[in-house]
Amino acid sequence: MKQNIMHIALVVDDYDEALDFYVNKLQFELIEDTYQPEQDKRWVVVAPPGSHGATLLLAKASKPEQRPFVGNQAGGRVFLFLSTDDFWRDYERMKSLGIKFIRDPKTQDYGTVAVFEDLYGNLWDLLQFSPEHPMATR
Repeated sequence: MKQNIMHIALVVDDYDEALDFYVNKLQFELIEDTYQPEQDKRWVVVAPPGSHGATLLLAKASKPEQRPFVGNQAGGRVFLFLSTDDFWRDYERMKSLGIKFIRDPKTQDYGTVAVFEDLYGNLWDLLQFSPEHPMATR
């Protein structure tokens, strides 16, 4: 059997401002942006450059009960993890674009990590695994 996690839905306030952040600041690739008239919504999918894993489905909050989850999908915990092949390159570029880091870089046994916020306040780890870490080759 072979299975993969395909999409992770991220509740956003606005498709276009979310696209601006993920494509222009994080440099994610736009995979799909298709209007679905039967539901009056867009199917918007982005992924980190060169990624072959799960993608983000940017899902606009469309009901009042969904609005409180914009920026708080994990109750204040780190929610998503962005691995990189060059931590310092990406960290410096992201800082220069105004991305807010709420935890400074640290070197741990597993690699180098810092925590940043997306445009809505969801917390992300930016990390580069140590070469000997099992996830470093994935």
